[in-house]
Amino acid sequence: MAALAGGAALCALAALAIAVVSLMRARRVQRAYAVFSQGRSEDVLTLLRRHIDEVTALRGEVVGIEDRVDGLRRLLSGCVSRVATVRYDAFDEVGGQLSFSSAMIDERGDGVVFTAIHGRNDSRSYAKPIRAGESQFHLSDEERQVLRVALETGPVAPVSSSSQGDAR
Repeated sequence: MAALAGGAALCALAALAIAVVSLMRARRVQRAYAVFSQGRSEDVLTLLRRHIDEVTALRGEVVGIEDRVDGLRRLLSGCVSRVATVRYDAFDEVGGQLSFSSAMIDERGDGVVFTAIHGRNDSRSYAKPIRAGESQFHLSDEERQVLRVALETGPVAPVSSSSQGDAR
């Protein structure tokens, strides 16, 4: 009889342990349900359907946003994104680095090089179109330098000084 009582006590202890573990798991499930349900008093299937519908709608919105981003990327590829300027003294008798060449180029290497040459008695300005990083017009050393700097830099970033002039 004592063995039977000991076995019953052992079974009761095992049942108690199982009950405690089950309560802990149930509490964990309740917390997860509270987060999932966001305070709504609906059954799990209704909540799950609602979440699936929301995720499906969000996926559609993401596709629309991706399409808009692709369109913006195409648009931006034609915008000026690489800029550089070289200042220099075009003539020995004129100081102060008043002459300059500036390049404004897009991602495809298309754009323009502007040059302003200032002398003692006159000033001259030139604009030379650039297509795919090349010009059909003769480029001076300074114009070639500023074009190279603009093409090598990332989108609109400062550029270090050069030996011929200050490149920015």
